[in-house]
Amino acid sequence: MPRFWHDLQIGERFTTENRILSEAAILEFAKEFDPQPYHLDRAAARESIFGDLCASGWQVSATVMCLVNQALHSQEVVVVEIAAVPSMRWKAPVFADDSLSAEIELTDLGSSSAPDQPIAVEARVEAYNQHKAVVVTLQIRLLIRQAEGAPEYAA
Repeated sequence: MPRFWHDLQIGERFTTENRILSEAAILEFAKEFDPQPYHLDRAAARESIFGDLCASGWQVSATVMCLVNQALHSQEVVVVEIAAVPSMRWKAPVFADDSLSAEIELTDLGSSSAPDQPIAVEARVEAYNQHKAVVVTLQIRLLIRQAEGAPEYAA
């Protein structure tokens, strides 16, 4: 059953699935989007501040956003879009074959100004690796539909 804005509660939490970032995925992403030596070459990475081949923070963030989206959709929360990321902090590197997952907590449900407009809901996201070390934190703003039949966007 779809969950609209009025079905949500401050403090409500959602847990994502796990996703492993393989060495091949790290290398492929880095070649195209973030060609730093510590993302492209294990020997160079060992000499870096990270000490081993690690994923780009942008790849980690994109992976986490995908996990967040999947978790909310699996709980049938009617998300129109992830509208903003007011805050993002990379806390620890993600190495080849690390498993990522995240916790999402709703922190502010906003308020309705027009019944045909989605409502901005604030959430805090903590993503962590298989050792439960936090690797990235985000504040996100989700646009949530108010009710069945309400348009996703009103012009």
